[in-house]
Amino acid sequence: MKKEKIVAAVIVFLVTYALFSLAGVLFPVDREWYESLNKPDWTPSGRLIGTIWSVLFAFISLAAALVYATYDLRKAAAPFWIMLIINYLFNQAFSYFQFTEKNVLAASADSFFVALTALALALITLRIHKRAALLLVPYVLWSFFATYLAFAIYGMNH
Repeated sequence: MKKEKIVAAVIVFLVTYALFSLAGVLFPVDREWYESLNKPDWTPSGRLIGTIWSVLFAFISLAAALVYATYDLRKAAAPFWIMLIINYLFNQAFSYFQFTEKNVLAASADSFFVALTALALALITLRIHKRAALLLVPYVLWSFFATYLAFAIYGMNH
């Protein structure tokens, strides 16, 4: 692989990671409010949730870098980039609904769309880059778990 291609893939990784992490800056967690919510006993700690998302953002970013290194922005990868952007928007919207609006129902519904688009992203990626698709499997699984947790929290608080 050419040096320029490696540098470009690293930049894609860094930009993707930064963009997915942006919600933490734009829509910071209101810990006092979140801690006041009734939650199931099996709810992971806030620290663990943050760590998991950090790792998942790295996996998503690595998948994007691998796809970019293989296809650049060519037509074959267009469905991947489109679905990644759609998933990204839903992912960011969750933090907005949950922590800015404090609307647990909207956040729960949005979480479901994060999970669906994560699944679609993984399936699209499977067609073009199997290793990148494998990196997305934990994201899909966690997104569905997070959706279940979000609706459980909503049910316990409304």
